Order: sequence, then structure tokens, then C-alpha cells
Amino acid sequence: MNMRRFYLFGFLLLLTFDTLSQLSFKLAANHATPLVLALSWLLQVATAPWIYGAVLGYLGAFVTYMSLLRHAPVGAAFAASHLQVVSVVLLSAWLFHEHLSLAELMGCTLIVGGILVLAMNKPDSQHVDTAATRPADDHPRP
Repeated sequence: MNMRRFYLFGFLLLLTFDTLSQLSFKLAANHATPLVLALSWLLQVATAPWIYGAVLGYLGAFVTYMSLLRHAPVGAAFAASHLQVVSVVLLSAWLFHEHLSLAELMGCTLIVGGILVLAMNKPDSQHVDTAATRPADDHPRP
């Protein structure tokens, strides 16, 4: 698999996991009312199916992000990992009928634009081994 496909697949998978976790937290919060700091409330939250979606999303995002960082430049990976802000905002408007303001839509546009600029500005080079490019130590330590 070439690196562009790897990045595209990896970032789409990361976006899916991140979005799943945030939307699952919203659904769990909607079903865990009223909020009281009591053992019964914690048990109610712990047995809600949406909490497991949130945990699965976080674990999946962690593993996916760590795999991407082995190969992708950290700046581009970090920027693209925040694309879930846009997906969560848009899906929340659709699923939960949350109002989107013009400022939020403009913010989403700027986020996507910034990520595209970063992606287009990076050279299409492979992962650079920093140990191989580091200058040799003139004074070896015992």
C-alpha cells in the first residue's frame, strides 16, 4: 500500500473512532440524567451501552493514532487528528438537532482549509529515520 493510501485510510479510521467516542459520550450523557454524584448514578452510566462506544472509540483512536505516528509527520498527523471537531459538529446538528451558527460553520471551514494546506505543503517523502541523520558523537560515553 502506498503512503498516501495509508495516510488516507488511517486518518479516516482515526476520524471515525474519534467521532464515535464523542457522539457516544453525548448519548450516554443524555441517558444518564439527572446528574448526581452517587454510586447508583455511576452504575447507571457504567451499564449504559453508549459508554462502551465511547471507550471503544478512545481505544481505537489511540491505536490508530500511534500507528499513524510511526509513519506520518507529527505536525500533519496532529492537525488531521483534529478533523473530528468538524465531523462531531456536523453530525450533532443532524443527529441531535443542535443549532449551527454562521461562526461555527466558518470555523469548520477554516479547520478543513488549514488541514488541507498542511497536507498539500508537506513533501511526499517517506518517514525519515532521525537516528541515521543525526551527527556522530565525537566523544563517546563510557
